[in-house]
Amino acid sequence: MAEVTRESMDYDVVIVGAGPAGLSAAIRLKQLDPDLDVVVLEKGSEVGAHILSGAVLDTSGLDALLPDWRKRGAPVDVPVTSDNFFMLGEAGALRIPTALMPPLMSNHGTYIVSMGNVCRWMAGEAEALGVEIFPGMSCSELVLDGDRVAGVIAGEFGRNPDGSIGDGYEPGMELRGKYVMLAEGVRGSLSKQVIAKYALDADAEPQKYGLGMKELWEIDPEKHRPGTVTHTMGWPLGSNAGGGSFIYHLDNNQVYVGFVVHLNYENPHLYPYMEFQRFKHHPMVADLLKGGKRIAYGARAISEGGFQSMPKAAFPGGALLGCSVGLVNVPRIKGNHNAMLSGIAAAEHAHDAIKAGSTDDLAGYDRELREGPVGRDLKRVRNVKPLWSNNGLLASLTVGGIDMWTNQIGLSILGTLKHGKTDAAATGKAGKHKPIDYPKPDGVLSFDRLTNVSYSFTNHEESQPAHLNLADPDLPVPVELGDYGGPSARYCPAGVYEYVGEGDETRFQINFQNCVHCKTCDIKDPTQNITWTVPQGGDGPNYPNM
Repeated sequence: MAEVTRESMDYDVVIVGAGPAGLSAAIRLKQLDPDLDVVVLEKGSEVGAHILSGAVLDTSGLDALLPDWRKRGAPVDVPVTSDNFFMLGEAGALRIPTALMPPLMSNHGTYIVSMGNVCRWMAGEAEALGVEIFPGMSCSELVLDGDRVAGVIAGEFGRNPDGSIGDGYEPGMELRGKYVMLAEGVRGSLSKQVIAKYALDADAEPQKYGLGMKELWEIDPEKHRPGTVTHTMGWPLGSNAGGGSFIYHLDNNQVYVGFVVHLNYENPHLYPYMEFQRFKHHPMVADLLKGGKRIAYGARAISEGGFQSMPKAAFPGGALLGCSVGLVNVPRIKGNHNAMLSGIAAAEHAHDAIKAGSTDDLAGYDRELREGPVGRDLKRVRNVKPLWSNNGLLASLTVGGIDMWTNQIGLSILGTLKHGKTDAAATGKAGKHKPIDYPKPDGVLSFDRLTNVSYSFTNHEESQPAHLNLADPDLPVPVELGDYGGPSARYCPAGVYEYVGEGDETRFQINFQNCVHCKTCDIKDPTQNITWTVPQGGDGPNYPNM
């Protein structure tokens, strides 16, 4: 392959990802020193285009960053007014009293938001402080100076499908910084490289994940209750997988309907997307959605390992922020506040180092993340996920609930439990599990996968190289299909993977144009044969109000 010559630009800090973590870091850096040169690179077509989150927002991160956010017009204006939790059966629901739950589970004082819109607003605040933000700029490679990360390569366009240089090729640029902050979200491609290169997870438990799928609905105004939050567990997953749902009433007669499936499930016949579609036919949910219309759809992976799965957050030349570390509080179903707090902490430590003329690792940032408010938030719930994964839902609700209560005063009856195997390794062989029969979508409450993907407004230029790479192209048919029953055709919520043909003519097809960048394939593929990388900048979903 021909050698490429690129121009270079120097900054004080280069931030990859314009989510809540990256934007918080950028804002805090400029608050501390307006003369710092700070750039944020975002792969989405605009800030917020790739942001998908529940979301009920704990404003502690926003309070720390911009205490006067209300006066500044932040799109955070639907306070939670009602908090409901149900255990579902196929035809009924049992409400669990909130009084039985630890205080940390309360949503009092939180807000239902579109995190995409919150990030768009935060980007405006950052730019007003002088931060340079470049959307449509995928960061495809790290720039190294010796053993130190010195920057990233961003904005490369125009390669042919085979990777060769096309007629309209643009080489992109090297953007170098005294520090590089990776805020790519869950399972980011550069973050994955950095974690492996510096063995940042050597002392951590395997990271655990969930697949979150979400639809935005406009419902009958008579059924709309702004500020109502509902979470459910149980049906339809039962013993097949861990997970649950969320239903959030925001403004304008709109409701977020979401479903999470924990990716440590064993049965390779499980079809997470169809579990979501079946969930909407529960009488409680069907009655709410009847007469409404779906407006948008999306999916993304969620980091669920918590405190014991956090890799070291500092590396030579930079830091991991937010979901690149894995800062979601699983029982609370919240992580945006911790993402913001991580960005603030990283900015403060980088600022101090730059001011002192130091190029040392930001070890103090890693310590603060573990010992400060983020670490305290995650540590007190650290056993809920391993209990659920290893012992089931009942143990998670009972023993995990007791453990959360005792952790309120800094004690734990369990110590720190281990997660065990990765989600990929948890996948069982097809012959040991029963296939699952899923009802056909009715086109009213439930929808086929490809139709729903069109509501994510996803687009990829088809002439570029596929951003989903196989380590061994000969592995999928005999092993992934032959041994495991082809789970990639089901675990992907966008229909990217399919097996075409029959018998000896069967081939594995990757429809990368459908990809919504959830990264489930990179996580759940039982042979770990699939690697997700960034496509060219601006491609992917274009989420509205999500």
